[in-house]
Amino acid sequence: MIVLINPNSTVSMTDAMLRTARETVPAVKFEGWTSHDGPPAIQGAEDGKLAEGPLLELIAKASDHGASAIIIGCFDDTALDAARNLANCPVIGIGQAAYHLAAVAGGRFSVVTTLDISVPILEANISSYGLAGQLGRVRASGVPVLALEQEAPAATDQVVAEIGKAAREDGVQSIVLGCGGMVDIKQRSAQPSKIRLIDGVRAAAVFASEL
Repeated sequence: MIVLINPNSTVSMTDAMLRTARETVPAVKFEGWTSHDGPPAIQGAEDGKLAEGPLLELIAKASDHGASAIIIGCFDDTALDAARNLANCPVIGIGQAAYHLAAVAGGRFSVVTTLDISVPILEANISSYGLAGQLGRVRASGVPVLALEQEAPAATDQVVAEIGKAAREDGVQSIVLGCGGMVDIKQRSAQPSKIRLIDGVRAAAVFASEL
């Protein structure tokens, strides 16, 4: 059993990520847990700090319940190091999974995320993972996390427009979708076939299933 934990309290986002993981690796059993004591969305360092305590409680619970792997369903990879120190099984962040898949695919990649406040966090994570040399740019689409759920058509159009700019301007081969709430964007973005769109939930589901 692989447990996907959403560090924010938005259940619909948990459901979307869980559906995506199950569709990606249908032979594996996934459970989706929501951190009901976390913030409604994680946008920046302050929200990340608020999410850490409740998230780590769920990490310990999943580990004690015998999870074979745990996925942290936030693109900031919230409390990832602390979670790994706590759990008795592998813990995968959807951000790190996406970046490494992009790096393995070859060439350079850019990231399209939500708001400007998230950009420094993602840049620091990419650097800490040793992948800064393959990064084109981390781009903010200007779409708040919850708008991906509550205003999906307009938010999707805005994210897809930023993906198009990245494809034209950044000289990259892959574009990473920089939010767990973007799991449906890949099907809605008609980018040139030479540009790969990489979703962290799918990447993490595949990695976790192989551990």
